[in-house]
This record gives sequence, C-alpha cells and structure tokens, in this order.
Amino acid sequence: MSGIFGIVSRKDCSEELFYGTDYLSHLGTEYGGLVVFGEKIVRKIHTLRQSQFKSKFYDDHKDMRGNSGLGVVSAKEVQPVCLDSKFGPFCICMTGLIQNAEELADELHKKGISFSEITETGVNSTELVAKLIAEGETIIEGINHMFGKIRGSCSLILVNNEGIYAIRDKFGYSPLVVGRKEDSWAVTSETSAFYNLGFEIKKYLLPGEIVLLNPSGMSQKQKGTTIGQINGFLWIYTGFPASSYEGVNVEIVRERCGRYLARNDNVKADMVAGVPDSGTTHAIGYALESKIPFRRPLIKYTPGYDRSYTPPSQETRDLIAKMKLIPVKDLIEGQRIILCDDSIVRGTQLKNYTVQKLWDNGAKEIHLRIACPPLMFPSVFDYSTRTIEELAARRAIRAIEGKDIEDVSEYINPDSEKYKKMVDHIAKELGVTSLKYQRLDDMIKAIGLPRDRLCLYVWTGESIADQRA
Repeated sequence: MSGIFGIVSRKDCSEELFYGTDYLSHLGTEYGGLVVFGEKIVRKIHTLRQSQFKSKFYDDHKDMRGNSGLGVVSAKEVQPVCLDSKFGPFCICMTGLIQNAEELADELHKKGISFSEITETGVNSTELVAKLIAEGETIIEGINHMFGKIRGSCSLILVNNEGIYAIRDKFGYSPLVVGRKEDSWAVTSETSAFYNLGFEIKKYLLPGEIVLLNPSGMSQKQKGTTIGQINGFLWIYTGFPASSYEGVNVEIVRERCGRYLARNDNVKADMVAGVPDSGTTHAIGYALESKIPFRRPLIKYTPGYDRSYTPPSQETRDLIAKMKLIPVKDLIEGQRIILCDDSIVRGTQLKNYTVQKLWDNGAKEIHLRIACPPLMFPSVFDYSTRTIEELAARRAIRAIEGKDIEDVSEYINPDSEKYKKMVDHIAKELGVTSLKYQRLDDMIKAIGLPRDRLCLYVWTGESIADQRA
C-alpha cells in the first residue's frame, strides 16, 4: 500500500504537507512525492530506496508555496501525476492495485493516448487512473468512468483549482479520513498523520464517497455506501499503531489479538517477546493476559532500517531483516521464549534472521505465536504478496499433497487434521519448538467490526469484489 495526504488552507500549506506526508513513511519505500498548487504547480519526486522521506524532501518543501497540495509515500510507482485536461490542470495520488492496468493501457493506446511515466514493470497505475479520469466531461464523471473500467482497488486524492477531491475506493478496501483545524482541511490514509499537526478527525469516508475540500469547508459530491470491506490486515500489520480505521485504533486491536492468542494457549515459558516492531503489541497483549513477563531479547535498530516487508525486492528485504534486529544474549540464554509476530508471509526472514538469532544466542525453547491465520491467497488489492508460491502455508500444502491444489478449504479450517499437518510442517521448516496461529473468528473479534465489513481475502479467498489476480 501507499500512503497519501492532502491539505488545503487559507495560508501556505507546504510545511504541514511535508510533515503530514512524512508520517506515512511506514507504508512505502520506493518513491516519495509532493505537489503544491499556488501561482504555479510545483512537483517534487525522489526515490526513497535506502533513504528517508524527511531527508529527501526537507529542503524541497521550503521552496514550495501554495494553499493546497498532495503528498505520497509510494510502494511502487512515481507519484503524484499531473495532467492538463479539458476541465483544467489537476494532480493525483493514489493507493491500491489496478489488476487490469495493462489491458486498459492498451485501450488508451488505441485511442492515441500516450503515457509519459514508463516503468520497468509496466504502466504507471497512477498515470493510468489520471488518464481515465480525464476522459470524463467533468471531474466526477471522470472518476466514475475510471471506477467503471478498473478491476482491483483505488483510493485517491485529486487537487485542482477548486480544492482537493477525496475519493475512497468503491469497495472500501483502503481507508480515507478527513480532518480539520482552524481554516485548514486535510485528508489522509492514516489518522496518525493528523494528531501532531493539530487536525481533528471529521469524517471517515464511506466506500465510493467523494468529497471536495477547500478553505470554506467540506462538501459531499457523491454519497458513499455502507456496503464495503476494509482491509483487515491494516490492523494486524500494515497500519501505524497510532492510526484508527473506521474509528478502531490499531494499537488496541493488536493488544486484543495478543490476549486472544494467550487465551487459547497453555505453553509454559519464561518470557513473552515480540518481533520488533510489528509483533511488539501482540506480545504485550499476550503477556498481559498470560501474566508471563514481557521482555525484549531482540532490539530493532530503528534509526537505520525500515520495515523488511515493504521493499519490493527479496534481496533488500533479506538484508534489512538480517541487519535491523540485534539480539541480547544475556536475556536469551537458557530461556523458554514465546515469540509473537503479526503474520508469516514467506517465512524466510523469520527463520533465517529472527528465530536463528535466538537459537544462536542460547534460547532453550521458541514457541511462535502468530496474530492472524495462515495467509493462503496473494492480495488482489495492494502490493503485498503477489504469488501463491511466495506463501509459507502454500509451500507446506504443496509438500504435504505432493502438488499444488486449488481447493484448500480443509487447510483453512483450524479444526481439521490437514490444518494441523500444515502448521506442523511450517513449524518444522521454521525450526521452532511449537507454532500456533490466531483463529479467524478471534482475529475478527479483536478488530471489533462485523465480519461482512472486513476484507479477509488473503485468509479465505473471498471478498466483496470476488476478483482474483
């Protein structure tokens, strides 16, 4: 996922745009971008590979002047994209995944429409979305035209001379929230971007809802629907702990996840630990419920390394995973450790750079506890896991069955014998003393929203969109 932030004000917005966007740095590691609408449109884009948003844009934002602007920290593509259209110039940032991007690009090529943002992996989806919007007679018509053409998900913010349009994905997969302070309005994908800037949350946009923000206020341009499913993985891993989605705080959910893990467990241990940072709060919840002490045998070197999940290349993910965690031998040696983590995606980093460090420093037992069920399907709505072959659970199933199988329903059922075989196989592959996953119903209870309002596709293969890559 990418993080997006927009602001419109009666005064210059560049400083708050810079800091608001920087608070989204946990969501993307490829590119960062800012654009400001003033007397002229000023856009700045930098790569964030092996660098931080703040360091790249600190000097840039001082030279950008205007009362409205957009910012993005992108997981994959160059953003923001700016166009001059029949209804005037506009710029957009988006988060999501357009599954049929190449097909739609071919359609536009046949109409004589060209693309300027050429990437190694194909068409730039943000530019594609902008070109589709530009086919409409108005902004609203163009947005709905775009939604009618794409498969996948897309939440976006668009700035033009009217102000900022905020548009939430029609299925509600990715969130957008509007905030206000004095004479400024802002919209972001993460509420954690608001708090230190003094913005008060005014509205969580509904799926498909469109609002226009300008210094005079917020006006609804298209009603949303209550039929939608937000990404459940936001609370388990992707989201920042201080953020809330649909009014539900991430940190609280992760603590509840840990409590549910402890309630379904009876292992004897000397400490509870979390894989920093994403497993930390799950571990705190487990420790609070079990009364087993929480300790930190692995310390993340936060100043130097980002999340190992978000970089697109496996080589970069592995390097970060290896270097960022420093073991504390004096805490580890001879100890029975319950190790909590958010999820097991591929499992290679967990095995090679986390579990192995504990064994190498004298751990007596390692009991791995995972805050969500086994991941069974690659996401079709964002750039996380892209193939079934990547997933640790699918590798285990392939080993058990001797081949790939389409119907994995028995392996999804936590009470089946095949599920137990799969978990045992993963535990052996990871080299841990024992392994337990969260049950799906407990994860849903920890989030606290009705099941039909959550996208659980990566665990169940089912979604409101019923679309598969």
